[in-house]
Amino acid sequence: MASVVQPPNNGLITETAQQYYAGAQGFRGDGVETAFTTTFNTDLYLGSWDPTNADYSLNNFKIYTSTSGTQGSYVEYLTTFTLADNVITFPANAIPANGLYIVVQLTILSGGKYGATEAEKAYGETVEDNYGGYQYIKLNDVVNNFLVGYVGQNKLLPNAKRTDVIFFAKRAMQEFSYDTLKSIKSSELTIPESLTLVLPQDFVNYVRCSWIDLLGVQHIIYPTNNLTTSPYYTPAQDSAGIPTQDNFGNEVEGTSITQERWHTGNDKMINGAFVLNDFTNDLWAYNWDYTGNWLGASWGQLYGQNAQDAQANGWFNLNERDGLLSFSSNLVNKLIVFEYLSDGLAYDLDSRVPKLAEEAMYAYILHALISTRINQPEYVVRRLRQEKSAKLRNAKIRLSNIKLDEIVQVMRGKSKWIKH
Repeated sequence: MASVVQPPNNGLITETAQQYYAGAQGFRGDGVETAFTTTFNTDLYLGSWDPTNADYSLNNFKIYTSTSGTQGSYVEYLTTFTLADNVITFPANAIPANGLYIVVQLTILSGGKYGATEAEKAYGETVEDNYGGYQYIKLNDVVNNFLVGYVGQNKLLPNAKRTDVIFFAKRAMQEFSYDTLKSIKSSELTIPESLTLVLPQDFVNYVRCSWIDLLGVQHIIYPTNNLTTSPYYTPAQDSAGIPTQDNFGNEVEGTSITQERWHTGNDKMINGAFVLNDFTNDLWAYNWDYTGNWLGASWGQLYGQNAQDAQANGWFNLNERDGLLSFSSNLVNKLIVFEYLSDGLAYDLDSRVPKLAEEAMYAYILHALISTRINQPEYVVRRLRQEKSAKLRNAKIRLSNIKLDEIVQVMRGKSKWIKH
């Protein structure tokens, strides 16, 4: 039999405007009711109600109370209470008979108090992470919805294990992330003196890397391609060139001389933007003739120079062995934005799926479950495969986000007349 599942997520808005924009939900205590159920899209987490306890910093919310409910009269509630399944329960004597206004505020620890001035409102990461969330559905909800809608009596799947559905849901998330879902993430980082940065935890492949100038304008940093490389192995060698081993028979590894030269090299010798002071005797071929005369007038006339090298934005490459990004020497201390492709599973079942691709996700899971079972009619497997492909194609079209006005605006700068 199918596992017991939660009710399906019907996609309706469940938060009020106050919950969504301010991360706050209000209640009115009357001295009788002591338990209050919060309905945030974010689950509440309680480390400790006591601010002197180290676990208090783990809380993602605060509670504020007021006897009048007027702005500026709320104070943080610092007495014992409990939390279970997003239900906050107060002690029997905590709420007076004449009533108490209660506000649950999602916040970070540095947040201010609720309900006073704009500067005092406890906005924080917990609130802001929820913005724009209605366009997505959690992977956990996809699993629950599938078990409710596709598994049971008189359905193609009379039974299915929840673990099997989760497995194929994750596989669908990974496959869709490569060319269908909006799974491009970006990190704003500063390049240190070492000229290397650690790859993001959910990195799959890079999309683009740019450095940001004082105006906030991005300048594309190009991959090194054939300029340099990051060696995977750097064995130490003896005088005969044979790799050496330690006392346990393992190869002794040294640091990469290629990377060291790349990080300390003068990038102007690559892009041709050098001056006389950059000259060294082993690089005479650029601007010195065979008699030793300086040919400064030939600057920029380097016949055969590759276009990808004739730029001053710098270069980067992936050091796959160490999991690092490596940059050219002219990018030290630069602010960069690194855009990369994720497989969408960084937060496991809390991963978010665009609602425009939800139906394609169900079709993928259904086909995967049926096709891996024995004694399934081939015509059923073939039909489900066709449905999966059709719904995936529809999802790609929906998520392509092509705007006619944007295309027209670009083409107007070309040499063609566009009628629309």
